[in-house]
Amino acid sequence: MVESTIDQHAKVPSDGALDSTLALLRDGYLFVSNRCERLGSDLFTTRIMLRRAICMRGPAAAELFYGSDHFTRVGAMPVTVLRLLQDYGSVQSLEGTPHHHRKRLFLSLGTPEAVTRLVELTEAEWLRRQSDWARAPEVVLFDEVRAILTRAVCAWVGVPLTEAEAARRTRELSEMIESTGSIGPRNWRAQLLRARSEHWARDMVRRARSGALSLPGDAPLRVIAAHLDHDGRPLDVKVAAVELLNVLRPTVAVARFMVFAALALHRHPDARQRVAAEGEPYLEAFAQEVRRHAPFFPIIGGRVKEPFDWRGQRFAQGDWVILDLYGTDHDPRSWSAPDVFRPERFLERQPTPFDLIPQGGGDHLQGHRCPGEGIAVDLTKLAVRMLTGRMRYDVPPQDLSINLACIPALPRSGFVMRRVVAIED
Repeated sequence: MVESTIDQHAKVPSDGALDSTLALLRDGYLFVSNRCERLGSDLFTTRIMLRRAICMRGPAAAELFYGSDHFTRVGAMPVTVLRLLQDYGSVQSLEGTPHHHRKRLFLSLGTPEAVTRLVELTEAEWLRRQSDWARAPEVVLFDEVRAILTRAVCAWVGVPLTEAEAARRTRELSEMIESTGSIGPRNWRAQLLRARSEHWARDMVRRARSGALSLPGDAPLRVIAAHLDHDGRPLDVKVAAVELLNVLRPTVAVARFMVFAALALHRHPDARQRVAAEGEPYLEAFAQEVRRHAPFFPIIGGRVKEPFDWRGQRFAQGDWVILDLYGTDHDPRSWSAPDVFRPERFLERQPTPFDLIPQGGGDHLQGHRCPGEGIAVDLTKLAVRMLTGRMRYDVPPQDLSINLACIPALPRSGFVMRRVVAIED
């Protein structure tokens, strides 16, 4: 672990910009970290969209953000992002007792048995599509795994899909994710697709409540449709539909981890042998290193609920605070050689709830850490097993560079494969 050279008790600096919105768009994932390094501080003030913001990074900042009751998510996210990723009334927009009660709904969906079922459905869909890959001149893995995950998670929650509906849902769920960092026409188009998805999801909730859909008792769609909120009332149809999408969309987002896993296997071919030789411990470490190393969510925002002081900074009520997720996952004080892909680090120590935060930090029940984190890990592990044990393929010359100014980031080519050959189990 590298010792910090930053004076944590020095006067909190400003980045000196009249407005840093364009700089955020230009620097992307590195926006906060670059300024922290330049200013010699894990905390600085700036202006984004003409609004004052306090930016921070590192495990201590993550513990303050997730491990205290100082912040609310209400009003902390640009409306265009909120509408695409969560929408009003969702679990992430709640605080206190309503949040804790709604969070239990999501945690109840992610039991080990339920996650195993989702992984099995994903594997079956992967194998079904893989049979077609051998006949294709080339395959773009990102496109394929998005379709695989859409079909699998819809089957898991209990939503029936025709071929045409599967393509439509894949497109809509994917665009919610792909357009979060965009402004202008692309974002507007994604908002329209989101509205179409919500209309469809409301219909699914109504059909589940009326009995028009035949669902097992533990099907997530049935559980969401029947859920009683903290006040003892069923969720409004619109809110239930939003929460249904908040199960489907994050699962499809795991396609990114799957592609980054494929990229890591390509760049570190020795890992293939280690997965086979060392089994589950190394596979788990590999998946966690993919999550730590890959650019996923760059930052998260919060609003100060009540005034407090921390490390020389006065946080006033209503202040907008931005935590650097990507920078914390690459903090050299927690992660030696943080830009090096090295799964062994997870065999050497277990991460804390505040230094590994690609999907949020802190406690799953009490805080805002993503309840689907275990699903992301297990689906990433599945991708590694499939890529190393159930298929052979060539990786042709292509542009595998990653533009960290692009949010969300991905290898430019989407990871192209050729001459795919299935390996029988």
